[in-house]
Amino acid sequence: MRIAHVANFYGPRSGGLRTTMHHLGKGYRERGHDVLLVVPGPADLNEETPYGRRITIRSPRLPMSGGYRVIVRTRRVRAILEQWRTDRLEVSDRTTLRGLGRWASRRDVPAVFFSHERADGVLRAIVPRWLRVVVSVRALADAHNRGTARRFETIVCTTAYAAEEFDRIGRATTRVALGVDLDAFAPERLNPAARARYCAPEEVLLVMASRLSREKRPTVAIEAVGHLVAAGRAVRLVCAGSGPIAADVERAADGLPVSFLGFVPDRAEFATLLACADAVIAPGPIETFGLAALEALASGTPVVVHAASALPEVVGDAGVAVDGTAEGFARGVEEVLSRHPRQRRLAARARAECFPWDDTIDSLLQHRGASV
Repeated sequence: MRIAHVANFYGPRSGGLRTTMHHLGKGYRERGHDVLLVVPGPADLNEETPYGRRITIRSPRLPMSGGYRVIVRTRRVRAILEQWRTDRLEVSDRTTLRGLGRWASRRDVPAVFFSHERADGVLRAIVPRWLRVVVSVRALADAHNRGTARRFETIVCTTAYAAEEFDRIGRATTRVALGVDLDAFAPERLNPAARARYCAPEEVLLVMASRLSREKRPTVAIEAVGHLVAAGRAVRLVCAGSGPIAADVERAADGLPVSFLGFVPDRAEFATLLACADAVIAPGPIETFGLAALEALASGTPVVVHAASALPEVVGDAGVAVDGTAEGFARGVEEVLSRHPRQRRLAARARAECFPWDDTIDSLLQHRGASV
């Protein structure tokens, strides 16, 4: 089978989407399928990778997105799919590439839409408060999702939280959880010398692995550190990630024990950081899965998550779900720290082992009638 996966917002620092596409592509190839990835970038490229042939289409940057690019040459995408003789299409995009569902339908090509984010959550993050008085965010999201539902044969959601906005418009979805690399992310990466690079011996090491953008609410983690310090807790928060509000987040952290690493391109270094942490903070309220949280669990580190997001479904008893306030996250950290260190690490790893990438890949292929 010839599987094409097309996406926007893919780049060297695009985190979960890039990780997902690479693992799916690699897994499909291992099962004997041909894979094509079509993504935006600064220049046109055509290259062979371990996860399939990747065609990069020169695309403009989206203003105020922190460097993300969006494909506008959609006719070029359709030509590539035609030439490659695509017989299965996967789309990870709600913007310029959504129309490819109709292209696929006209050619009897099964098309799958991956719901990596909730439309209502994204709209709440970008629609000004004054405008919400005039326009209902929920109504806008429902209209957008109905349009998506008409275009695609299959809607894949990773969690019940991600599926809820399709449930409310009466559109059935296919539930497939994402996975985690259980070899790359492991508790064995914890070692005193590595931990000493990030914090002092007497400090509790907290990590926030997140894009620094408004919808991720990174300043909530900064404020939580302020509450912990005020309560007499010696902590150090290490922030791994970059984004359009990085300068604002750094200003909010002025005078607090917070370190900024920026985006960490070395996956081994990132895995070591997660394994060395006592807890990871995930303040985002609209996460539909949270790969970084799952990578933390695989590293033996519990996660404090926003109760309104999908992350409570992912972390289960290996984490703590709290309200979206800084005080709530501070209390969640204290609850994690009250647990026996060895037991909380074992519980985190055990939870992560419920999410191998092989299960994700096999489920997707089975739902689309492909041999695994």
